[in-house]
Amino acid sequence: MLKKQLLRLQALLFWGQEKLSPKQFIFLSSVLVGISSAFAVILLKTFAHSVYSFASYINGVLKLSFLNIILPVIGILLTVFIVKRVLGGTIEKGTSQILYAVARKGSFIPKKQMYAQIITSSLTVGLGGSAGLESPIVVTGAAFGSNFAQQFRLGYQGRTLLIGCGVAAGIAAAFNAPIAGVLFAIEVLLVDVTISAFTPIMIAAATGTLVSTIVLNENILLSFKGKQTYDYHNIPFYILLGLFTGFIAVFYSRKFLKTEHYFSNLKFGVYKKAFLGASLLAMMIFVIPTLFGEGYESIKNLADKDPGKILDNTLFGDFRNNSWVLLLFVGASMFFKAFASGITLGSGGNGGNFAPSLFLGSYAGFFFSKALNLFGFTDLPVSNFAMVGMAGILSGLFHAPLTAIFLIAEITGGYDLMIPLMIVASVSFAVSKRFEKHSLDVKNLARKGNAFTSNKDTNILWTLKIEDIIRTDFLAVTSNDTIEKLASIIVKEGQLIFPVLTIDKQLEGVVYFKDIRRLILGDSLLKDFLIKDFMVQPEYVIYHFDTMETTMNKFEKSGKDNIPVVINQEFIGFANKDAALEAYRDKLKSMSFQ
Repeated sequence: MLKKQLLRLQALLFWGQEKLSPKQFIFLSSVLVGISSAFAVILLKTFAHSVYSFASYINGVLKLSFLNIILPVIGILLTVFIVKRVLGGTIEKGTSQILYAVARKGSFIPKKQMYAQIITSSLTVGLGGSAGLESPIVVTGAAFGSNFAQQFRLGYQGRTLLIGCGVAAGIAAAFNAPIAGVLFAIEVLLVDVTISAFTPIMIAAATGTLVSTIVLNENILLSFKGKQTYDYHNIPFYILLGLFTGFIAVFYSRKFLKTEHYFSNLKFGVYKKAFLGASLLAMMIFVIPTLFGEGYESIKNLADKDPGKILDNTLFGDFRNNSWVLLLFVGASMFFKAFASGITLGSGGNGGNFAPSLFLGSYAGFFFSKALNLFGFTDLPVSNFAMVGMAGILSGLFHAPLTAIFLIAEITGGYDLMIPLMIVASVSFAVSKRFEKHSLDVKNLARKGNAFTSNKDTNILWTLKIEDIIRTDFLAVTSNDTIEKLASIIVKEGQLIFPVLTIDKQLEGVVYFKDIRRLILGDSLLKDFLIKDFMVQPEYVIYHFDTMETTMNKFEKSGKDNIPVVINQEFIGFANKDAALEAYRDKLKSMSFQ
């Protein structure tokens, strides 16, 4: 019955595509992608919140977090089982795959990502893995957009735009933050969007927010009501908080990637590695239960008037009213969060770093302000600093200050903290950028040899292949051949550049017509002159593993239109600058938004 209804809907949409203008159909598509992304959010968030509530209830009865050390092990093992048995043995994690798909794969995202992320992340994070659901939500939304565009045969522009719609709707629905959803899609993922592309992205974000507001219980979402009035006298402390969160973001980025890389490269079987990692995670959660799952409930507690709640049902429950114990517990949570998240993903779980960044930011803001208060330096509004700290870490980790500013402004119910948010997000971004060239997700790509930048020219060059610009129709000569032989080739073939090769096709040098023109046009006996006397070593050689960006740099520095290409010094042909520029123009034309 459901299949018939879907087929009818599909037929109706095909009919609508014929009747509507391309722009009108994109608007309709953005609504449908927004609805799909919102329901993915509702499914994931509801499941994760239900498991957390159940675990909290049991732990409240037992007085210690025994259940918290069992659920993450089950969750990660189940995730590995699903990946191995259902998803073909592999699954891409994090929003970096969207960056890669947009820049290098023509905005094609595999169909399985429409359900793979929901299943695996719900098991991992829902059952206590120390990661976030927002990255899987974003990937799912992007997959909805890409595959919807593929279904209706939209081009690269349409696919990319609907990917942005899915991303914006996912973030907007997850936080009831439509502006942050739009900014995240544009600031983090879509590196080149014109004003005309904003409208469908805004429609999708508004749709996602509306559906989430209607269907999803508000208690499940991350929201705050207890902020205090902003005091401009605290501006110096907000600047210091920006510095603090910037360095914390750098620490998290480095330790997370190092931990994840270590576990993902362990030479164990997938189940053994998953069990080992999950067991270590379980021990960490037993001591520091706030590392369980997304951690949003503990974030709310920190911003509340009774932050000691986070010590309830822990080994330190008897000290819930001791401010120094609470401070040390918060500091320990901050320190171990990077390792807990790295272990979760490296051992086989699935999730992202969006929620951990908010967790870490809230804890960093609380730790910073509470420590200053306890030492008697000042009397800062701790709840405000806990909220603003989230913008600092989010900005530092993702290099997305605008998203950080408006996300926290929206989830705190207003713009009263706008100036502190701008200060902290900007300073943190500057510090992080100083020590980390790439954001966390882009750094992950760069580690795999797929560096991604916000420079559109660089990304387009990465999509081109050296093979597409190589000319192999050049006749070669040897160093002992005469100029007379070379002159005959020029007359017959019109060739003006000659590779000089050894017997085993190794590149010995190059001869240019301009260097022998006077000799050929003169009265000298050409058979008396050998090629080796006029052969020159090329200033630049292109290797088969060079990127197109490297290749274009060599063209620019050498001033040559043709540069020899070699594999282990064996001559393959000449890379042609005109062919490269033509390929670039064709790609640029196909990737431009209308």
